[in-house]
Amino acid sequence: MPTSRKAKQKAKQLQKLKQESISFFREIYRDEEKILVFGEGNPDAPLVLVGEAPGQQEVVQQRPFVGQAGQNLNEFLEILGIKREDIYITNAVKFRPVKVDPASGRVSNRPPNREEIELSRGLLYKELCIIRPTLVVSLGNVPLKVLSDDNRITIGQVHGTPIDIAVGEEGVRMTLFPLYHPASIIYRPQLKEVYLEDVEKLRRYLEEKGIL
Repeated sequence: MPTSRKAKQKAKQLQKLKQESISFFREIYRDEEKILVFGEGNPDAPLVLVGEAPGQQEVVQQRPFVGQAGQNLNEFLEILGIKREDIYITNAVKFRPVKVDPASGRVSNRPPNREEIELSRGLLYKELCIIRPTLVVSLGNVPLKVLSDDNRITIGQVHGTPIDIAVGEEGVRMTLFPLYHPASIIYRPQLKEVYLEDVEKLRRYLEEKGIL
């Protein structure tokens, strides 16, 4: 929980941004209810994790990275020796993108589309400009493209490599450390070794820079 004066100020700013975002998306998506799942953690954290979008459990619990995604995250944090409450965790898109099977009516996750990503981009930038972390870790392609502001970049090109970025209208500078999404190794087991090597690189980077 935030205790310092600066952390409390940032928490208030984030709460205000949350309310503004609810109004914004309510106006945009008048014909369908979008349940927003906002970031959580230490608002004055030096490290922010950015995933793609919430899934079913995230919407139910109103928290990012719970359920299966939470298990993947816990393993990730354990390797780094970091507590969840010491960092800030959010997503590039704040609502669950879904598709419906016409035959069964079953609702499942899908990747966010270009419109959803662009509508959410400004919110993520404002969130990061409030927190002003030293390092942002992107998990997967979507947050990488948003944070680098480059739609042609792919995680396969830059994973495990720190990149200097400037975020938002103010051009707040921070370092981006791109990683494969932990869930990707479920579907592509051959990535697990590369992913673990990248997490180890991140651990060393955090130590060298004295970030955590």
